[in-house]
Amino acid sequence: MARVCTEALPDTVDELKLMLMTRLNLEGEGEMIIQFQDEEFRGECCNLNNMQDLHGEKIKLKVIMKAPPSIPQSDDKPDTASLDTSCWSSGETSGRSKPWPNPFPIPTFSYDIELKLSQGNEHYQKDGSLLPLSSHTDIKIDLLDKVGRAMYEYNAYPTQKQIEEVAKALIEKHPCLKEPGSKEGFYCWKFSLSLMLGNLRQKYRQITRKMKKERRCKTNFLPDFPQGRTSNGLEEDRESLLDEVKKKKPDYYPINSLMGQTFVLRRKEIVGNEPLVTEIQSRWPALFLERQIGAEFTRLVSADLLKSFLSGLDRYLPRLINLYEAQKQRKTNLGHDAKLQNLLPTDLRCLCLRGLPVILADDSSAFFRTCSDVTDKDSYSETSVGILCLGQENTQLNPSRVGIILEGSVVMDELLNLPQAFCVLFGLIYALHLDYPKCMKNTFNFIQQVMLKLGKSELVPKIQTLKNQLEA
Repeated sequence: MARVCTEALPDTVDELKLMLMTRLNLEGEGEMIIQFQDEEFRGECCNLNNMQDLHGEKIKLKVIMKAPPSIPQSDDKPDTASLDTSCWSSGETSGRSKPWPNPFPIPTFSYDIELKLSQGNEHYQKDGSLLPLSSHTDIKIDLLDKVGRAMYEYNAYPTQKQIEEVAKALIEKHPCLKEPGSKEGFYCWKFSLSLMLGNLRQKYRQITRKMKKERRCKTNFLPDFPQGRTSNGLEEDRESLLDEVKKKKPDYYPINSLMGQTFVLRRKEIVGNEPLVTEIQSRWPALFLERQIGAEFTRLVSADLLKSFLSGLDRYLPRLINLYEAQKQRKTNLGHDAKLQNLLPTDLRCLCLRGLPVILADDSSAFFRTCSDVTDKDSYSETSVGILCLGQENTQLNPSRVGIILEGSVVMDELLNLPQAFCVLFGLIYALHLDYPKCMKNTFNFIQQVMLKLGKSELVPKIQTLKNQLEA
């Protein structure tokens, strides 16, 4: 029997396994199977496959370690772990990339800090005086951050004994950091390092979530730097790209080449830093050219954006029109401002894109915005993601000029029709790593999963129902 304390459970079963392996000292002993008492089966032990199956503050788990196939099978080693979700800070797991060193090597700090530590150690040797960290909080934060990162490289979940060893090694190397009134001299350092590791796990968890293969099936979601290239070299390419775009008559051949070369740098900025759209527009203006949006989409998902979008839409045109006609017979609105009989133009693609939100129970009123002049910002300033129809109200189904709204600003306003704008906006959402607008979530997921056949095959009920109707 063993008890493990935790304030919050890890997000995945794999993270839970790693945490238990570390806390129970089970590394290297084979495959782990975790079982829990399932109330639906009268408390019988069932294998844990989903963290949502765990409930309550105190959870009893059964841990079974299976020997690897290459080792002669002996009896499984069952153990029971009791999880108390009240005293441990959860975070991201990184696994152990190298064995824990003994003694632990305290890293070298920045020049300024090393200088202050050296002076502090000299004073300590002379008269036993300590470095007053209460007046140097910035030094303490830097020390904890550097040491915490060094520990994380070996183990994201070190034991209390290992943390104590690091705290002890820190004051042995820099005795001026000893704590006044503490017998060991490192009592508070130990707890400070534990908190720092918790913060690092949380930080790396967020980064790792972004680095995981994206749910929209981005095959090149966050690539590594090309061999022999660095961020500094790619930054020089970005500046050359910026100079080319600013020319009165830019040459699109070098723009295409430089956009491809700087793809890695751009993705690390957009995904890692999550800058505002205006910042991206300032640093990467070429990314808002229609041709480059399509090229970026191809880099991300290895598919032709315009061809995939239009062919996917045209594939379902006849059946969608039939569904809209059925809606017309039931006198159901196709939008908030007009009925179906008023929205039957020759452009069937526009009709289908207008009708999809209605069929899928989305609210398109906050997505499709209309104004006569792009300078009329009051018409769209509160729209996070949307399409701006420029012109008179009676032409909003297929206006002669269409714009794209992102974060309350118009980023493009010279698109010729609604299908083109919808396609370009879909590509921008991928390129800029944006969420689908909540009011049109079903519509965009339908375009992604059904029309373009990207991402997971499981569909929510509304989308699955529409797909069944279209393919019946």
